[in-house]
Amino acid sequence: MANPRHRHTPSRRDKRRANWLKMAVPTLVECPECKEPKLAHRVCPNCGTYKGKKFLEVEE
Repeated sequence: MANPRHRHTPSRRDKRRANWLKMAVPTLVECPECKEPKLAHRVCPNCGTYKGKKFLEVEE
């Protein structure tokens, strides 16, 4: 097995890792109350409910 002869610098390592988070697309699920797309495991910004309970008062 080939091994690296020299240690990579932190800047070289960071350049390689720069786009890791940009690859993931956020998962959207349908809100059971208003049927609008929302982020999973978060309060719905449209109706303000989470797991069937009202958490936010949303102005319409």
